[in-house]
This record gives sequence, C-alpha cells and structure tokens, in this order.
Amino acid sequence: MKGLDGKTAIISGGATLLGERCAAVLAGYGVNVVIADINEADGKAAAGNIGMKASFVRTDITSDADIAALVAATVEQHGRLDFLVNVACTYLDNGADTARSDWLKALDVNIVSSVMLMQAARPHLAKNKGAIVNFGSISARVAQVGRWVYPVSKAAILQLTRNQALDLAPDGIRVNAVSPGWTWSNIMKQLSGNDRKKTDGVAAPFHLLRRTGDPEEIGETIAFLLSDAASFITGTDVCVDGGYTAIGPERVDPAIPLLME
Repeated sequence: MKGLDGKTAIISGGATLLGERCAAVLAGYGVNVVIADINEADGKAAAGNIGMKASFVRTDITSDADIAALVAATVEQHGRLDFLVNVACTYLDNGADTARSDWLKALDVNIVSSVMLMQAARPHLAKNKGAIVNFGSISARVAQVGRWVYPVSKAAILQLTRNQALDLAPDGIRVNAVSPGWTWSNIMKQLSGNDRKKTDGVAAPFHLLRRTGDPEEIGETIAFLLSDAASFITGTDVCVDGGYTAIGPERVDPAIPLLME
C-alpha cells in the first residue's frame, strides 16, 4: 500500500499472536516494526519470526519511563516514528465482582497507557504526519454475560479515538480504530486448547462468515488505515468482525465457556 514503505511503527502488545501477525503484515509492506511488550521471550521470538524489518524493545506500558525509552530507542534506531498500533490489553475481568484494584489495573493497561504512549510519540508523529490505530472490539457495542471491565474499556477506546482524532488533526495525525470479531489469538488458543476448528464452530453462529477471523485480516485493515489510501479517514472505527455486529444482540448464555468444554 502507498505510503508505508520505509516508515516506522511501534506495535504495543506485539509479542502476542495477534500483535505479531499484525506487525508481520506491516513489515511485508516495508514498515520497520518495533515490537513493544513486557514479555521478553515472546517479543524477541516475534521479532525473529518477522525478520529484518522487526526489532523488540522490552516495555512495560504502564511505566512512563519505559514508554519514553521505547520512543527514544525507536527514533534512534530508525531515525523516525510514523505510526502507533495499540494492541496491548488485559482480559482481567470478574464482572460485577471485579475489585477496585483490578479495575484500575485493567484501565491503566487498556486505555491510559496508550494515551501516555501517544503523548511521548506525538512530536514525531506530527513531524511525519503519522497515524494511530487503536484496538476496539465487538465487545464495546453489546452487553456480554459476566464481562464488565473489558467491554467498558473497549467502549472507552472508541470514544478516545474520536477525541484523539479531533485534537491531533491540527498536527496532521490521523487516528482510527479497528474492532475485531472473534479472532484466532492467544486468548482463543488458550480457551479452546489450541483447537481452531472448535473455535470456528463456536464462533459460527455469531458471525455471518461462519468462522473466526485470522489475525492477518486485522493486520491488513490496519495497514490500510495507516496508508495513504486512507488519507481522508480519521476518527472512525472499522469493524473487522465477519459480520458480527450486523446480526444484532449477543446471546443470553455465555459463549466463551463453550471453548473450554
């Protein structure tokens, strides 16, 4: 896609399956990807899997010092910073019984840390008329049994995306979000015992395309939103959900436990 080759992106949460595959898609378009994650072993492995266009910087995104060091290391290595892709999140959620400390921890990871990363990166993004992609979710739009923290944080991210798009537009920075449906990722592998066929079967009634999404499909949408092809798109959310949101309501009974049967 036009406008990607030779640019540089930070991918927070890049050590996850979803983060790595999204980074790999961007690298395939010529983007230098910097994987930022607290998981050092998987982060280094992800960078190694992607190849020469990828590097890893161990980062605790809840630490302002780590964020500053990440941005500095990125600019020192590549001479520029053009894009942020905020994949990092926690699924910490005990519904109505979630403790205050867990609420604060989850909101810090899922929302506040991405804002702190934006603040640190903003001068460089402005210099290069860059772009940000935040991760929303189908969970932002519906009530889900026993889940409060994750859906609330994702709904907040969609509002954050609109606010950022408005206030960063004078800097020439575009900000959009993607909202994946069920996507083959760490959490799906964990819950299903690494059974993709089973996961697709459970996902089928919720998605018009009758399957779980591939992480690369999310990555391609991110690449489009970062590219010159999306130069007039900002402040919006793209649902990469196989038609999930077109169907309407969530089931009354929880579906995720079906993955673990």
